[in-house]
Amino acid sequence: MDLEKTPILKSPRIKVGLTIGDPSGIGPAITVKAISKLAGSADFIIIGDLSVLKKIPNFSLLPKNGVKIIDLKNINREKFKFGKIKSEYGRASVEYLDKALQLIKEDKIDCLVTCPISKEAINKAGFKYSGHTEYFIKKTRAKQVVMMLLNKDLKFSLITRHLAIKALPRALKSDEIFDLTHVTYLSLKNIFRISNPRIVLCGLNPHASDNGLIGDEEEKIIKPAVKRLKKIFKRVEGPFSPDVDIYKELNGEYYAVMAMYHDQALIPLKITGMDTGVNISLGLPFIRTSPLHGTAFDIASNYKLANPDSLISAIKLAVKCALG
Repeated sequence: MDLEKTPILKSPRIKVGLTIGDPSGIGPAITVKAISKLAGSADFIIIGDLSVLKKIPNFSLLPKNGVKIIDLKNINREKFKFGKIKSEYGRASVEYLDKALQLIKEDKIDCLVTCPISKEAINKAGFKYSGHTEYFIKKTRAKQVVMMLLNKDLKFSLITRHLAIKALPRALKSDEIFDLTHVTYLSLKNIFRISNPRIVLCGLNPHASDNGLIGDEEEKIIKPAVKRLKKIFKRVEGPFSPDVDIYKELNGEYYAVMAMYHDQALIPLKITGMDTGVNISLGLPFIRTSPLHGTAFDIASNYKLANPDSLISAIKLAVKCALG
C-alpha cells in the first residue's frame, strides 16, 4: 500500500477519532496541520484539550464542518508549556485514550488515530505502560496484538516491542512467534486485501546464527514456529539474515517481514521513508494507527518545524482500512 500515493478519501461516513497525544509534545501541532490538509476526507473527532489546540498558529483555520473537538479540560491551562515532561501531561494523554475507547464502544468513531505519547510522562503519572500497544492490550483484553510498522516500501511486524536488548533471548517464545505471524498473515488478507501473502521471518543473531554457530535461538525457537506455520499456509519462510529479508522485501519478494526486535524494523523503515511511516495495531477489535515518530519535545513549541506527513499517512491508512 503506497501511502504517499493514496488519495484523500472522500467518505463522510467514516468517523476518525484522533487523540492529540502528550499535550506538551508535537501532537497538537501536527493534528491541526494534518486535519487542515485532509478537510473533507472524513469526519474528525479530536480528543484533547481545546486550550492547547488554540495555542497552535492557524488553529482558527480548521474547517468548521466535519471536525468536532472533545475538550477534556484536564490540564492546568495557566501553567501549561510545550516541551515539558510532566506527570500531569502523561495523565492527560492516557485520559484521551480512555475517552477514545469509550467512543469506540459507543460506535461514535469508526477508527482511531493516536498522536505520540511520552512513556516517561505516563509512567510518572503512575501508568505502567511501555506504549500505546500495551495500553490497548490491557484495556481490550485482546489475546494477540501485533505492532506493524510500515511505509511506502516496507511492512514489518514486531515479535517483541519495547524491550531491552539483553532481555531478547529470554523473551522469544516459539508459540508467540507462531501466533503473531499468524495474526499478521490474517491481517494482510483481511485488512490489506492481499490474497496469498508471502511472509519472511528474520533471525535474531548475525547471519541468522549460521545454523547454530552464532547463538541457538533460530534453531530452538524460530524454526519450530516456522515449521508449524507452514502447515497452515505455505508462503512463510525463514529465519534468514535480516539484511537479505529486507532487501528482498524492497524488491517485492515478500509482503511483510517479521522482525525479532524493535530496531531491526525501525532502522530500515526510517532510512527508506521516515516522514510517511505508520504504526498500525493488528489484532485489536478496531482499526488503530499512529505516526512513526515520538513526541519531539525539543521542537514542540515551534509550529513551523512540525511535520504532519506521518500523521497524514496514518489517517489515510485508518480511513482506507475502515472502509474495508
